[in-house]
Amino acid sequence: MSAAGRSFVMTWCAFACCCCILATGSAAAATLAARAKESGCTGRPTRVEGSTYKCVTQSGYTAYFNVPGANGEGDGGSPPRGAASPSGFPKVDATTQKGRDDIRRKVLNEELVAEQKLLAEARAAYAYGTPPPTPEEQIAPEKYAARVDRLRQAVSLHEKNIEALKKELAAKR
Repeated sequence: MSAAGRSFVMTWCAFACCCCILATGSAAAATLAARAKESGCTGRPTRVEGSTYKCVTQSGYTAYFNVPGANGEGDGGSPPRGAASPSGFPKVDATTQKGRDDIRRKVLNEELVAEQKLLAEARAAYAYGTPPPTPEEQIAPEKYAARVDRLRQAVSLHEKNIEALKKELAAKR
């Protein structure tokens, strides 16, 4: 998989993870700063649309997350479940929706496989917290500590992404 492909997968997985967190309601009282820190942001998050924000993480990936009420719409502006559709709103027949759900499930499964592969690579690089230091890191131990920390964060991120994908796949649609 190319670097651009991995970046896309990581971005999508981060977004899916945030959506799962919102679905459980755990983010109801979160502030923008707390959500940014929780997502591993290194810089100031920027608003994408409504209550959705994005930022760059220490590993260089783009993380997306929601902050309920950040746009003044209470829970992020989503209509309550079971709300009537506006008149003239297009309807989707059950067969079409099932096909979409099947495609969605297939994409999620493919992403899960890719994320599991990335986790295996990250764990191999992390080497249980003791990767061999490079010659430069032998001279500057703080560089070694920083690299080990980045590797640990990468492993943690992949584990969280896998957990979020499994939750999303387990959800009945």
